[in-house]
Amino acid sequence: MTTRLITHLRHVALAVPDYDRQLDFFTSVWGLTPVAQDNGVAFLAAEGSPEQFIVRLRRDTEKRLDLLAFGAATPADVDTLAERLGAAGVHLVHEPGALATAGGGYGFRFFDVDGRTIEVSADVATRQHRAIEEGESIPVRLSHVVVNSPDIARTQAFFEQHLGFALSDELSHPYAGDLMKFMRCSPQHHSLAIAKGPHVSLHHASFELRGLDEYMRGTGRALRAGTRMIWGPGRHMAGDNTFSYFLDPHGNTVEYTTELDVVDEDRWHPTVYDVSQEQNQDQWGTANPFDEQLAKESFNDPDRGVFVAPPL
Repeated sequence: MTTRLITHLRHVALAVPDYDRQLDFFTSVWGLTPVAQDNGVAFLAAEGSPEQFIVRLRRDTEKRLDLLAFGAATPADVDTLAERLGAAGVHLVHEPGALATAGGGYGFRFFDVDGRTIEVSADVATRQHRAIEEGESIPVRLSHVVVNSPDIARTQAFFEQHLGFALSDELSHPYAGDLMKFMRCSPQHHSLAIAKGPHVSLHHASFELRGLDEYMRGTGRALRAGTRMIWGPGRHMAGDNTFSYFLDPHGNTVEYTTELDVVDEDRWHPTVYDVSQEQNQDQWGTANPFDEQLAKESFNDPDRGVFVAPPL
């Protein structure tokens, strides 16, 4: 495994046809704060996060996952990672340089083994943020992103070998085999997870709330706004975090969560959880069963942006 140079998850970038409707959902229902908008691109922040933005939204004729953005500690680490990836034959979208997005910084982009665009950056200006108050049911930060892959072992190997991610836990089924790999780039149980799917796509993006009360209040607010909840509320076994999964206006799955495990990396050993045992899906037993229809919705639409870089 290569030396870990990635420090954390920064943001997820989405392209959507109905930009105005999606922007209204993220701000009016989901609780994000618009910090900049220009020519069909919006940057949305979480009030509790020092990141300049945690969602970038872009108007396009088709929906797609534009990119996943991760942080590095220094520009030197960005250069080192770019050199390593280039030497390994990974396709760089552009070499390291100054970034033109909100907060600036120094970074580069490349395609992962499934054709997703990944960005790594350092020296991005932090945003003035604040402590989320008791009872305030808005996201503190972006918790993690889960992607679908037709070959999860290959995708896992890419992130381990080239980016230094480590496996935290796995989900499996006696008949379906490996279903999900939870990957970490820090002591947080997972910043990325890889789900088994028929095509490359976004599985879900997860947003952390302050605590259990705020998580339930946020879940209730989304329900009262008419947002369809497809799974939850409940508590996972892997990661020990809570979950309420909703569909956004374009059919992407977005999650409210809290209390994700922070692991002792020197002592942690991955566990394989058999999801045919219901308690491994939901410890509380409060969520609706995860059935075949829910699995299909989690597959999302095929991402037609594979190996096609989004606009800067």
